[in-house]
Amino acid sequence: MKTIAVDAMGGDNAPQAIVEGVNQALGEFTDIEIKLYGHEEKIKKYLKASDRVSIVHTEVKIDSDDEPVKSIRQKKNASMVLGAQAVKDSQADAVISAGNTGALLAAGLFVVGRIKGIDRPALLSTIPTIDGGNFVMLDLGANAENTAQHLHQYGILGSFYSEAVQGITKPRVGLLNNGTESTKGDPLRKEVYDLLSKEPAINFIGNIEARELLNGIADVVVTDGFTGNAVLKTIEGTGLSILSALKSAIKNGGKKAKLGAFFLKDSLYSMREIMDYSSAGGAVLIGLQAPVVKCHGSSDATSVYYTIKQVRTMLENKVVDKIVDEFSKEDH
Repeated sequence: MKTIAVDAMGGDNAPQAIVEGVNQALGEFTDIEIKLYGHEEKIKKYLKASDRVSIVHTEVKIDSDDEPVKSIRQKKNASMVLGAQAVKDSQADAVISAGNTGALLAAGLFVVGRIKGIDRPALLSTIPTIDGGNFVMLDLGANAENTAQHLHQYGILGSFYSEAVQGITKPRVGLLNNGTESTKGDPLRKEVYDLLSKEPAINFIGNIEARELLNGIADVVVTDGFTGNAVLKTIEGTGLSILSALKSAIKNGGKKAKLGAFFLKDSLYSMREIMDYSSAGGAVLIGLQAPVVKCHGSSDATSVYYTIKQVRTMLENKVVDKIVDEFSKEDH
């Protein structure tokens, strides 16, 4: 039985969406226990009775505009901090929150702690591709700046995650660059290319370009935190803009457009599902001593359910243990 700590007060739709997602997960998975951290009365309004869920009451929470490091240090009884502390104290095996991203990163670093040998943990997320598949990309903003050594480690971390959680044998690891040739890029990218090409623990396929990301060119995409965050937001923004433009074109296109949309309804729904991130789970702060996972701030119950499912898979397949073993072999 694995125990997952859940911050019930983080996110735009807390606690309702969080608790409803927990209800769904407990109903499907009989091998997990959930510890909910937050306001007991508010949580109980939505919680279905189960002998595998408990509530740790606190009225303190970290707000979206709180300064991350300061809030972790000053709000010791905040729902997010108590969840991270439970992992530190071995009362839980992982922690999930839809709250303040920076604060969760700080809680992961200062409370849960890094794996020995990992210089800088990275934020990893699963992104859908147009063929219905997906890939993982890191770093997505845990670090504004990275060294070549950091990105080398991210190639290994991403490969281990892809293999353990997504079941991909020898995941294809690509380095995001401004061209596919090995000589392309700035000095950082050239140094990273050299390190990854010599790394026996991964299946490195070379440089890849941003325009190929959604075509499923790689299973793991390695980049620095600043670039990764910008690329992720560009993908999200483009997807939303396309759907918005399509709706506008149908709405303002007269009877022919509406008739065409009626006949294309199934295809349009299929496209929307491909671009839907809710089933991808949360963003993992990878490189820590236990899974610390961030749900999107606007997560609904379905997204929370899939994040719990994702964490369960990480625990079941011992992702952290495998990373610890790899980085204890030699200095990466």
